[in-house]
Amino acid sequence: MRGSTPSFALLLAAVLATAALPAWARVIAPGDDLQAAIEAAGPGEALELLPGTHRGPVRLDRPVTLAGREGAILEAPDRGSVITVLAPGAAVRGLLLRGSGSSLDGMDSAVFLEQSAARAVVEGNRMEGNLFGVYVHGAPGAIVRGNTILGRRGGRMSERGDGISLWNAPGTRIEGNDIRWGRDGIFTKASQRNAFIGNRFRDLRFGVHYMYTNDSEVSGNASFGNHAGYAIMYSQRLTVRGNLSDGDRDHGLLFNYANGSQITGNWVIGRVAWARRAEDGAEDREHAALVAGEAGGPAPGKCVFIYNANNNRFTGNRFEGCGIGVHFTAGSEGNVIAGNAFIGNRNQVKYVGTRHLDWSRDGQGNYWSDNPAFDLNRDGTADAAYRPNDLVDRVLWTAPRAKLLLNSPAVQVLRWAQSQFPAILPGGVMDSHPLVAPPPPPEAGSGWRS
Repeated sequence: MRGSTPSFALLLAAVLATAALPAWARVIAPGDDLQAAIEAAGPGEALELLPGTHRGPVRLDRPVTLAGREGAILEAPDRGSVITVLAPGAAVRGLLLRGSGSSLDGMDSAVFLEQSAARAVVEGNRMEGNLFGVYVHGAPGAIVRGNTILGRRGGRMSERGDGISLWNAPGTRIEGNDIRWGRDGIFTKASQRNAFIGNRFRDLRFGVHYMYTNDSEVSGNASFGNHAGYAIMYSQRLTVRGNLSDGDRDHGLLFNYANGSQITGNWVIGRVAWARRAEDGAEDREHAALVAGEAGGPAPGKCVFIYNANNNRFTGNRFEGCGIGVHFTAGSEGNVIAGNAFIGNRNQVKYVGTRHLDWSRDGQGNYWSDNPAFDLNRDGTADAAYRPNDLVDRVLWTAPRAKLLLNSPAVQVLRWAQSQFPAILPGGVMDSHPLVAPPPPPEAGSGWRS
């Protein structure tokens, strides 16, 4: 009897594990023909992969759930997509996925959602080293939630795929994913009514890249150490709210031909938080040094770049520690910029133009950390207007070599004359009601976890 005890224990464990599964789950062991099991499943059934390596690729052509226990791996032979979903309402959950092909034209992905896969769910998976993580190719109402996506490294960034790519998939929700490496975190084009909420992006080109996507929401996301945090282009009527950009190299927020949107409660920090990034090892510390400089000072980039973007409202944002707080250019009109905080930027505003712009609204302007203002009546608003730029700034932007004369007596006299005779000041940005104290920092979004 002693010799049979281990076998009995293994049998009992297997019985208990099987009993713990839902009645509708069919268990698939490594080595079983997974595609045959999918084709034999009825609508609404679930296939649960046991720990071990299962061979792909597979196609979900019926509304079933493909799920994995901890340690279940689905691996393709470096060709095509690991899982292709064709059926509406199908789901992929809890798997480690790897082994996609390398064709950008073929859109090789860990999970590829065809246009017919409306309302498909991709949830709680881990995807390693695939060209694309999830490609939502026209599947309306899809949900991509709670996945960890580790893209490819090395080579040209432009030849890598995106963590999540979305094309013409109205109503898709992308939430709570952690995306690292590859090209862009989320890339969307030609879509509408999408929501990107609570995602986290690291070591990418753009955290979020918007193209021709309207009436959508980007909220509560966090971008760390990317080339740019949020690049919003050729899109209209967006809500961009409560996002974090920490240490992104070139831009925190970028708006190019983006119109009629609400940009509120975002926080752009132009320096890397060393304590946070040191957890990830020496490579991240080296990357942090490239972004922030050995002294940990401000990054050289721009907190926000506004290029030909019209009729937007920028309120309640915090732009801090960048080379330029706001670069505002190229005919952007009708924008409201009020109630924001500009703190510790080397240049608070760069505006090369001749129009007069007042960045205040209904008696409320912005907070400027370099404004030595008085507030004698204690109403929270400075007694004098604030101008971030003068004629000297314009000369320096158009002729950078003039910086050699910055401390010369002639420049000092010119600046003194401008202060005494405001009529000679050029057109540009003015805040007629600057705040004397910064608004409270934006509240942390769900993707800001450390």
